[in-house]
Amino acid sequence: MSRQDINRSGEMEVFVSVVERGGFSAAAVARRMTPSAVSKLVARLERRLGARLVNRSTRKLQLTPEGCAFYERSVAILTNIAEAERFASAGEQAAGRISINTSGSFGNHVLAPLIPAFMAVHPDITLDITHTDKVVDLLEERADVAIRAGPLKTSSLIARKLGAARKIIVASPDYLKQRGEPRSANDLHNHRRIGFSYSRALEGWPILDKGETITIPLTPGLQVGDGEAMRYLALAGAGLAMMTEFTVRTDIAAGRLHPVVEDLNPGDLEEFYAVYIGHGGPLPARVRALLDFLAKHVRL
Repeated sequence: MSRQDINRSGEMEVFVSVVERGGFSAAAVARRMTPSAVSKLVARLERRLGARLVNRSTRKLQLTPEGCAFYERSVAILTNIAEAERFASAGEQAAGRISINTSGSFGNHVLAPLIPAFMAVHPDITLDITHTDKVVDLLEERADVAIRAGPLKTSSLIARKLGAARKIIVASPDYLKQRGEPRSANDLHNHRRIGFSYSRALEGWPILDKGETITIPLTPGLQVGDGEAMRYLALAGAGLAMMTEFTVRTDIAAGRLHPVVEDLNPGDLEEFYAVYIGHGGPLPARVRALLDFLAKHVRL
């Protein structure tokens, strides 16, 4: 018999059963084998190892020192195998760690309020959440799921749409008091317009002007790398900001920010997706549980 033909874990399972059941007959019943088959398996194992594991001269099962050592190591190995299988198939029990990569705006205003309910339903899942507005490589960052805005450009990734958010232009009451509230597309040119600095950002704001959509360029010299930084600048009165509505909804309700030129808003929507790496096989249950939860509960 070649080394590849030997089922070592199977032999260990039978031997451990013999020890823990106290004999060949009891182990045979537990393993659904005949006593003869169990005895032959243990004998074959002893021949291969070149050591006697069990003394058969007494009516009661008695392990040799080599048998005791082999039993202890077999139990440890079988335990490790079982843990490895549970980890790999966390699969069916929705347990383990999920690494999530998302923007600060989505993370703070959409994801964070949902986390307590998710963890109440899945107490065996642990979450590791990273906030960044940069598009990261999921493999390099070892991220299970990324929340991204806009269409996918990488075919190796799979996306699940979570919804779409309306974009609005806002400013603080103090800023509008000092600079006046814009009423037309032309008025926007006289205001400081905060932009994003990352490469995939819009070059300007789409605005309706006499029934047509035009682009209002951004103000040079005032750009930020993430949505939360833009929100804080708007709250501080630094200028006008075009943001997804969910990012500033509570600020508007509290009177900290005020929507402007709403009648000129063309109604552009920003779509959000949960993105993950697709290998063609089944998703781990922990990731599937998160995706299903987000698809059901995210409201933009």
